[in-house]
Amino acid sequence: MGTFRDSLDVRALRFAVTFPLLLAAAFAGCALLLRGDLPDPLAIGWNADGGSAFAPFGVYVGGGAALITAVGWAIFGQAVPIARPVIMRRIMMGLGLMASLFMTSVLAAGLVGQAGLADARESRVDLTVLGLGCGAALGLGVVMMFAFKPDDRWTPEDDRALETELALNSDPGLAEDSIKLWVHARSSVFVMICVASLFPAALIAIAVPWLAVVVVAAAVIGAAFLFARVRADRSGLQVFVAGALRVLDVPARDIAGASAADVKAADFGGWGFRHHDGSTAMLVSSGPAVVVRRVNGRRIALSAGTAATADKLASLLNRIAARAQRDGRPPES
Repeated sequence: MGTFRDSLDVRALRFAVTFPLLLAAAFAGCALLLRGDLPDPLAIGWNADGGSAFAPFGVYVGGGAALITAVGWAIFGQAVPIARPVIMRRIMMGLGLMASLFMTSVLAAGLVGQAGLADARESRVDLTVLGLGCGAALGLGVVMMFAFKPDDRWTPEDDRALETELALNSDPGLAEDSIKLWVHARSSVFVMICVASLFPAALIAIAVPWLAVVVVAAAVIGAAFLFARVRADRSGLQVFVAGALRVLDVPARDIAGASAADVKAADFGGWGFRHHDGSTAMLVSSGPAVVVRRVNGRRIALSAGTAATADKLASLLNRIAARAQRDGRPPES
């Protein structure tokens, strides 16, 4: 029994059970106040000429109250189990309120439309009551969706967050041992690529349209290779050309050291991803970069955008390399 109770949002359950009952009781109480002004039997269906189907007062009110309760319980009940997604529970709570109030508005509009009449065949549904009630039902239902706060529960995301916090507590430097950055060539380079491709492509398109498309596509691909995404953390260093194609993956244990430097792309074979004289480079321009020394003696050069970013990335790589050499243990205090 305790396990079943733990699977339910108790606050939502109390509301789901109580609200439809109170709403049905309020409807029945208001109907009793109007009893003296209502015809007998009451209309429960209408056509263009007025009432077309009829039922005694007790059936109309009792059946209406039961319908309000049943609809409310059926929809509100979907918001009670904790195992369901939070968004779904919010939506169902709002829909439950909306449907309950809508049913009450329809039933109340039918009663008010018959008040003061001797014959229910002359009655009409009161559109004012129906419009105001349905508008309030819609508005309050939306408010409930945003205002309802489901009971919290422990999830796999909480487990991962706890593991992260425990790791940070045991090694405070963990939060600083991660960096992600994008580097790209200067804007003038992209302007040059546009000028060198779009104008010729416009002329070629007059004679060979498909060749113009090929020229533009080649220019776009070439420009994409002047973008790189760099990610460094305790697992090592990864570099992605155009943000998606991984060209470098250096484990932390293979890094001997790193230093910030001002490099010339020509010294490493040019822009883009290059292998040159035993070195690997991913340079989008000359300027601030990080030169990584691997354990096997090879070098890696990476564009870093600014001198400050180069210093930060080099320091990070040195820290993760030192930590890997200590078999993942935090530095001794």
